[in-house]
Amino acid sequence: MLAFIVRRLGTMALTMLCLTLVVFFMVNLEPNLRKLSISQLDMRSSDEHIESWLQRNGYRDNFFVRYGRWLGVVEKQPNMNAEGQPVPRFSYCNEPAEPHYGGILQGDFGCSTKFKTTVSAKLFPALGATGILMFWVMVVMVPISLLIGILAGMREGSRTDRTLSVASITTTATPEYVSGVIFTVVFASWLGWLNGSAASATGQGITFYNFTLPVMTMAIYGIGYIARMTRASMVEVMTQQYIRTARLKGLSFGAVVVKHALRNALIAPFTVIMLQFPWLLTGVVIVEVMFRYQGFGYTLVEAAGNNDIDLLLGCSLVSVAVVLSTQLISDVGYAYLNPRIRVQ
Repeated sequence: MLAFIVRRLGTMALTMLCLTLVVFFMVNLEPNLRKLSISQLDMRSSDEHIESWLQRNGYRDNFFVRYGRWLGVVEKQPNMNAEGQPVPRFSYCNEPAEPHYGGILQGDFGCSTKFKTTVSAKLFPALGATGILMFWVMVVMVPISLLIGILAGMREGSRTDRTLSVASITTTATPEYVSGVIFTVVFASWLGWLNGSAASATGQGITFYNFTLPVMTMAIYGIGYIARMTRASMVEVMTQQYIRTARLKGLSFGAVVVKHALRNALIAPFTVIMLQFPWLLTGVVIVEVMFRYQGFGYTLVEAAGNNDIDLLLGCSLVSVAVVLSTQLISDVGYAYLNPRIRVQ
């Protein structure tokens, strides 16, 4: 198992290197660089001023040199002012005014040109806010979806099974932006619980509007998907020979479900549940923007809309790391849950 994990970590590192290289190339395309320079200068800046700014800040250097600087394996060079003295590239990031190594490997994610601060100072608090949101979504979503799936799969074809299956399909078929609007209309227009408040979670505190409704919106979408997978797994397990043998031995139906069927039925849903983490991290974009919850998704949209290259790269790196990490945890957990699986 240890050798398997070490190999997977090596594969993850190589995958992250390749994906970040592709993302770095995409966000450093010429239109993005020109928009970035205009945002830092003036809308009426001439082409000469734009080109001068790009050259002065190192955006005209060799592509692999710039990628190496972002990684932290190539030395960064400071800018020069009119008197020929070295100055930092961005003053609001307190960058050293001398050659230095500063990149991802040194824990330096760069400067956010939109928020006028370091990427770390903006990215990690936003990631923490989204982490809190994701935690409560999982707390609500997982128990309810497992309970629905187990109840539906225990007696295939029954009225309970049909009712819960229809409800699960309905929730899964409803996009987050639709259910979010429905919840807003119900609680704001009909019940009057929101009184028009749309305060940001990091600015004016967590409110019912910007926290409870996002949790409900994301949870109700995931509940149906996990419940359907749990039901299918439960139906398959309940038809196995050892379940019939347990029933013939005189065990009650509840004891058979709890002691024999439940663990085997949860193997497939476990993998699905682990895959919800990448979905929550990326799918939270729509919900956070809709409810103005200033987390990872909201920050990603702001970075993309303002050509904040370093912040975009930081968000991409975090997304790739979360996806690969959850896949590794899913594989290891699957091997432990299913004794027939052996990691070679």
